[in-house]
Parts: sequence; structure tokens; C-alpha cells
Amino acid sequence: MSTTSQLSDEVKRLRRWLDEDALPMWWEIGASKPDSGFYERIGQNAKPMLGDNRRSRVQPRQAYCYAAAGQKGWQGDWQKAVTHGLNWFDKVYRLENGLYGNLADSSGKLIDPTFDFYNQAFALFAAAQTAMVFPERREDMRDRALSILKTLQDDYAHPVAGFEEANPPREPLCSNPHMHFFEAMLAWEKVDPDGPWYELTDQIAHLAMQKFIDPTSGGLREFFDHDWNPTPGDKGRIMEPGHQFEWAWLLTRWGILRNDSAAIAKAKRLFEIGEKYGICPRRKVAVMSLYDDFTVYDPLARLWPQTEWLKAAVRLASVTHGEDRYRYLTSAIRAIGALQPFLDTPVAGLWFDKWPDDAPMIDEPAPASTFYHIVCAIHEAEDVLAQMHK
Repeated sequence: MSTTSQLSDEVKRLRRWLDEDALPMWWEIGASKPDSGFYERIGQNAKPMLGDNRRSRVQPRQAYCYAAAGQKGWQGDWQKAVTHGLNWFDKVYRLENGLYGNLADSSGKLIDPTFDFYNQAFALFAAAQTAMVFPERREDMRDRALSILKTLQDDYAHPVAGFEEANPPREPLCSNPHMHFFEAMLAWEKVDPDGPWYELTDQIAHLAMQKFIDPTSGGLREFFDHDWNPTPGDKGRIMEPGHQFEWAWLLTRWGILRNDSAAIAKAKRLFEIGEKYGICPRRKVAVMSLYDDFTVYDPLARLWPQTEWLKAAVRLASVTHGEDRYRYLTSAIRAIGALQPFLDTPVAGLWFDKWPDDAPMIDEPAPASTFYHIVCAIHEAEDVLAQMHK
């Protein structure tokens, strides 16, 4: 059986699990009906955790999942699910300046209105996906995205490039929210080719290539001082395998769009670091973090880095040929193998999130926030395989 056929079969199996188990579960049980958004977690007994405080990022992420599912032909109630998440997101978290607060209690009272760039990135991302699947909401979503951008640029723009973590500025600055902002800008380029997104996408790509990625090792760091130098101490040395993969995926996509071979070369190196140093040889899963000398900092394995491994592997396979392509496709199969133990739950459609180095998988409620990673990985693998078959 060819590697491509084997990968294709594995992806079809994941897609069946997504369509038949996970999407129905997170709408029927994971949504607080009639109109109170999505729950933060579902227990492994398929009961929602009613009392959890709810992070604002969960709402646009779940809305994205159902918008993407609708785009891919899922027959469930995806339109209602998208609206359900976005309405509550706006009602509960939206602030007077058009940005979004951080945390609400289960009754929908905003208990932490503070700014987090990460949450704004997901507001932008979900708006793009919504504009894509609801043409009648396109202008409304575009206006919303432009308004978020304006406030970000007026109040949080970093003097060199990228964005601050707070106003007044505080350290460390973080690469992670910029990654999701980069993803959102790439999504908006597709929806609105005449908009201001290209310039911002390019700015973040260059910031990543010049500052986030270490010029010597080629690894991507997480935390920086105000001049975009690695923050002092251990924190500035941290490199997360999941983010090596996720940035590799994004920079490959950007490199294809801009015909930028340097970006793709950097993406290949990021992938190599994630795969060579970030995979636990015993458990065969991507771990949480490394030091900048590529020794393991945190050996905990979580679900989401496995999905990013898959996305990066298939996307890099699409820009390579022969032996290199075979290597990336084989790696994608290994990534699905790494994902599988997290999905082997008593009730289908849920997941485990954490696998410690020295203990079994932790039996705890499934976090809704992980769904975005899973949905994106399955659809990306399908899209790239279809494109490679043409």
C-alpha cells in the first residue's frame, strides 16, 4: 500500500470520527442552549462542566469549527452553531473599544475584561471564516475585523513591528499570539483580496523570520524583551515543538503565496527541529517544550502539538518531491499515530488533553479549545491530499 493511500485512509477515518462523533457531541452537549455560547469542557461521561468559568477564545474557536465543517459539507446544524458562539462572544466579551475581554463566569458575567492579543487574533480569525461561509454577513464581518485592527494599531502597535502584550507595554512580548494573528490575516487575504491584510501578513512573516527564529539554530522562541531579543533567563530559551510545527505550516503557506523560498527553507528547519528533538522516543508523541539547545524542558505531551505536526507535514509534502515528499508523508502518518491515543476516549467524540512523561493519559474533562486544532488538521490534510492528487 502506498504511503499516500495509507495516509488518505487514516485521514478518512479521522474525518468520519469528526463528522459522526465530535461535531454532533460539541453542538448537542457542548453548547449551552438556548443562547449562552459553548461550554469550556465536557466530562468523559459526556456531561458538560456547567460551573466552569469560560475563556473568551473558546467562543470564536468553536464558531470557526462549525463554519469550517459547513464549508466541508457537514450536514449538521452548523449555521446555528456558528451564530450561537459568535452571539454570546459579542454579548458577553465585547468591550466599548470593539476588542474582547478575557474571561466570564458561567452565567455570562465578564469577570476579567483585560486585553489579551491572543483573543483578538481569534476574533479576527472567526470573523474571516464566518464571512467565507455566510456571504450575506461578509460586509458586517469585514467591518468588524477592520474595527478590531484599527484599535489594535492605535493602542497596541509595537514601535518596530507586531503588537504589544498590554498598554502601557509590558514584557515579555510573545510570539504565540502573533502566530494566530498571522493565521487570521492569511484567512482574510482569501476572503477580501482588496483589504489591508497583505501588509500585516508580510509584517508578521518578516518579524518571525528575523526575530522569532534564532538565526543560528533555526528554532523559534516564545518570549522576548521589548526590542524583540530573547527575554533573559530560562524563559527566553524556551522553544515549543508544537509551535515549530505550527509556524512551519504557516510560513510554508505564506512562502507559497509570495513565492518566497527563504520562508519555506526556514519552515523546513522548524519542522526538522520539532520532529528530531520534540518527539518523545518512547511515547512517540510531541512534547510541550525544549530549551534552545534542544534538550527537553517540559516532557508533558498535549493533544494540540500532534495536530500541528500533521498540518506541517502534509503542507511541506505539497512543496517537495520524490524522497523528501515521501519523508513528509511518512511523518504525517506518524503524527496521526501520535494523535490517536488522545482520541481513544470511552465516549467517541471527546479527547484527552494531557499525557505525562511518567504516567498514563490524564483522565479529565475534554477542553473545547482543542477542537479548533483538530478540525483544522483534518481539513488541512484532506485539502493537501486532494491538491496533490490533481
